[in-house]
Amino acid sequence: ATIGGMIAIDAAGSRWLKYGSTHRHVRSLQVVLADGEILELGREPLENGESVSTIPRKRELINRLAALLRENAALIRDNQPNTPENHCGYNVAGALGEDYLDVARILAGSEGTLALTTEASIGVELLPSSRGVALLLFDSMEKAARAVPEILAHAPAACDLMDRRHLSLARETERRFDQLIPGDTEALLLVEQDGDESHEVRERLHRLVSEIWQQKRLAFGARQAFEDDEAKLYWHLVDKVQSALYRMTGTSRPLPVVEDFAVSPELLPEFLVHIQNVLKRNQTTASLYCHAGRGQFHVQPFLDLSDPNDVKRMRTLAGELYAEALDVGGSIGGEHACGLSRTPFVHRQAGPLYDVYREVKNIFDPGNIFNPGKIIGDDPDLMIRYLRPPIASGGAAAVVSADAQPAEGEKPPEMRDLVELQLDWHPDRVSDAVAACNRCGDCRTQEPQYRMCPLFRVTHAEEASPRAKANLLRGFLAGSLNLEQLTSAEFKEIADLCYHCHCCRWECPAGVDIPRMMCESKGAFTAANGLSLSEWAMTRLDLLAALAGLIAPVANWALANRQARWLLEKSLGIAQGRKLPQVASRNFIRRAAGRRLTKPSRRAGQKVLYFVDLYANYFHPQLAEAAVAVLEHNGLNVFVHPEQKPSGMPAIACGALDRARRLAAHNVALLAEAIRQGYHVVATEPAAALCLQREYPQLLDEDDARLVAENSSEAGSFLWNLHTLGNLQLDFKPLNMTLGYHAPCHLLALEAGLPGMNLLGLIPALQVRNIESGCSGMAGTFGLARKNFRTSLRVGLKLFSRLRDSDIQAGVTECSACKTQMEQGADKPTYHPITLLAMAYGLIPK
Repeated sequence: ATIGGMIAIDAAGSRWLKYGSTHRHVRSLQVVLADGEILELGREPLENGESVSTIPRKRELINRLAALLRENAALIRDNQPNTPENHCGYNVAGALGEDYLDVARILAGSEGTLALTTEASIGVELLPSSRGVALLLFDSMEKAARAVPEILAHAPAACDLMDRRHLSLARETERRFDQLIPGDTEALLLVEQDGDESHEVRERLHRLVSEIWQQKRLAFGARQAFEDDEAKLYWHLVDKVQSALYRMTGTSRPLPVVEDFAVSPELLPEFLVHIQNVLKRNQTTASLYCHAGRGQFHVQPFLDLSDPNDVKRMRTLAGELYAEALDVGGSIGGEHACGLSRTPFVHRQAGPLYDVYREVKNIFDPGNIFNPGKIIGDDPDLMIRYLRPPIASGGAAAVVSADAQPAEGEKPPEMRDLVELQLDWHPDRVSDAVAACNRCGDCRTQEPQYRMCPLFRVTHAEEASPRAKANLLRGFLAGSLNLEQLTSAEFKEIADLCYHCHCCRWECPAGVDIPRMMCESKGAFTAANGLSLSEWAMTRLDLLAALAGLIAPVANWALANRQARWLLEKSLGIAQGRKLPQVASRNFIRRAAGRRLTKPSRRAGQKVLYFVDLYANYFHPQLAEAAVAVLEHNGLNVFVHPEQKPSGMPAIACGALDRARRLAAHNVALLAEAIRQGYHVVATEPAAALCLQREYPQLLDEDDARLVAENSSEAGSFLWNLHTLGNLQLDFKPLNMTLGYHAPCHLLALEAGLPGMNLLGLIPALQVRNIESGCSGMAGTFGLARKNFRTSLRVGLKLFSRLRDSDIQAGVTECSACKTQMEQGADKPTYHPITLLAMAYGLIPK
């Protein structure tokens, strides 16, 4: 959410019961009117019903508005819904007082139809120092609804209702909800009390829970949380699980098209029956979530908008649900203003008040240039007019243009004929993935708790956002863009704004797989146009490193020589300013052969195959040696397959999918055979682990790729699992160091937590600070390229700042690319957690 967006729709949230809607906190707005006049408008004083402003345009505006509201005071009063708040039409109720006109109140919720807001003065409130959250469990929706008026008597800060579908999804999303919410729970109320005195908050919440559960026996159970971490977990039912609805696959998806109507909270029990009857009558399944404290509903029917029957059903559902709400004195807009989808229904609710709304619009914008047709409009088809064109899937793929329409009697071309898929991706899955993006814009977030999207955060360009990539591919599949553009330089520029960090995939509420889409796009471009010399070099760093290793002293001199680096930049596009690691004269696999690690072990015990990857093999064999030492110290038989090749992540990120597929096929063949012999694959490089677990099954359609994915682990995850099973050696010696830990994007993309940081917490005297500041910006080979060098440093700037803290002696991260970037941005060494474990075990010098 943004402040501008919140003002535009007069947004409210779960805590409306205590804090109200946005208009309550807006003090004044600077706006540009339709005639170009710039005015500051707020709660404007009136004398004898007239404005006291000395600005002619402002005085005229206020006087006309005041006169309109005064003349229609009875009409406004008599045509308000019986709901705590009304977000249908313009916010004229309560705007006119005896000696003031609150123009800011009218503008809040006007959705940009009256003026263009450029500045806002907002009042703020101190957050309470204490809060308590309760989950009240019910065996029926009816009992939960009956409990709401009883709860409101206790003046809670929040009271939200969730249905069985929502709770089932919660258990799938977060395992801890399995223990918190019994499987037979039909409905749940989340209730929050807050305040500045913790004992008072506890007492108020205990009293509320006791009444609903033990005295009136409406609920069959309850959970209470007063610690912040536990309270946040409870709130995940709202902010995480609600978002997870959009991760559901299939042609029918939950659609937020009739999700803002409201009724008086006292009417909830009987009104829930009306909702169910409407859904049954239209043979529709829906998810239901309700801000019960103010009677406002989020009903999301499961519909397929590529099906004309479901489009018709959507309109019918909206009309019938809104009619049910209006019949009991409710409102079609309880929280989010009207938007385009509800504009056709505003007149039905407003009745004679609609003419007042129309005149408000005319006073501000007589030429109807601000958002025409929204709130005030007469288009009966507006709800469906701007639906995105459907994406046909499978055998009947959407054609690209009118010229590409098949001749009469011909079958439509299959999608694989239109867009040759570079990955092993069934056409239906392509359509589903693109359609999953609902354009919510969460990927444009600047909030610090999220990683996505690192490039958008520094460029602020829409084309850098993950949403833009999905929209472009949708254009190709829906036929609104010519297929030839898919292999154009312009499209490649946009595709290159994804550097395959996977942050958006695992943080997107809908789980839209943008990295895979961009692999598809880059692969199509590369298949048609080939690689540039710079890209060719980036995808064959193993070859270059192997050649450099043959003349390591000369190569390392060249890597540190300014003139040689200038030549390297001009020829291969590797940035002259990038600090590069030195090449080892003897790579790790050769060293492993000397220790007979390249022969399978015949000893009894657990066996692991160490997948080395590029960096540990050619540039930092000491890391690989430390990994082997730690694994052997814990009683594991280590095998280093001598024929393994690099994972191929640079080739995947660049779109060199033929090379990536060859590497994947080679590695999968030998790793699968080892797995069948009892080995588990372990990788110290998160990008390599991500390849094994996620990328290889997408590149190859074979059981062996899935076998490798299921039997591979990132090294930290593997060791932490040993610890949780009680099998990790804990004979650590103290390390008196303070380190700054950075979690790599590819580690987070594995969705296994922070095992490396957890392991370091076992080492005595070692202080580890999580210096979470987003992506480091290196992104594999992205930061190597001259054209990306400065951008990569901008992405990592906040991380560098944290790492430069004088209390931090060194950095720590699992990713070799992040290590390179961290050592570039802060003049301190950066270690792999495995190296520190080896130090603490006494296996390598400190």
